[in-house]
Amino acid sequence: MALAGLELMGFFLGIFGMLGTLVATLLPYWATSAFIGPNIVTAVVNMKGLWMECVYQSTGAFQCETYNTMLGLTIDLQAARAMMVISSIFSVLACVVSTMGMQCTTCMNGSSAKSKVAGVGGSLFLLAGLMSLIPVSWKTHEVVQTFYSTLPASLKFEIGDCLYVGMASSLMSMLGGGLLSASFCDDSDRSGGTRRPYPYPDHTGMWRMPQGTPHSMPFPPVTLQKAANSGPANKKQTLNSHTSTSTHSNVPALDSRKSTQHNAAAGYDATGYV
Repeated sequence: MALAGLELMGFFLGIFGMLGTLVATLLPYWATSAFIGPNIVTAVVNMKGLWMECVYQSTGAFQCETYNTMLGLTIDLQAARAMMVISSIFSVLACVVSTMGMQCTTCMNGSSAKSKVAGVGGSLFLLAGLMSLIPVSWKTHEVVQTFYSTLPASLKFEIGDCLYVGMASSLMSMLGGGLLSASFCDDSDRSGGTRRPYPYPDHTGMWRMPQGTPHSMPFPPVTLQKAANSGPANKKQTLNSHTSTSTHSNVPALDSRKSTQHNAAAGYDATGYV
């Protein structure tokens, strides 16, 4: 039950990380104009992103222009584009794979590879978070170095909102992937057993097990085994006590037969095992 909770928490963290990665990839708020020194005119705000540059004017006009060339861009911008796109693809694949391997779903019930599939989804979330963390950290370092350089104030930029979103989303993806990767440590799969599926209510309100669930569980309760092991001893004690009682008793045969049935019934456990 605790493992299922970890898987759900990791899955939702991965979902939020995927959404944040998509937002950071598409929006142009990676660097914004810095209003310092003599550059205090806030009528125009310049913004830069991975795919376009935008200008916001105080009159409310918002204009964007996409980069017309790809090979003419800097190496770091091309690498940031590629890594953010790969991170988004890994996040989508991780969501699909994790949905098939989590305990709260009915996919692959009865299969010993179910927990391994959830672990693979967690590994994909880890890779997605790492792939998005590298360009975000790289761009943040570049903006900070440019801000404290000797360039004119009009050419300096500050850290944009997308960098904060990208940093938070990459950390959430990595954390969610780590929680989902805990499925590799499932003890039930190590011992050759299968994970117990959760029952679900049908349209009549009755709780039923999913289709394809094996009837015999690989780990029977210990109380049944104890009852089964202690049954023959209880039966022998009951028969011995009945024999000693019948030799020293003057009760009619009908009463002794009733006592025999009563003592024999006492040797049975409540679970039905002798």
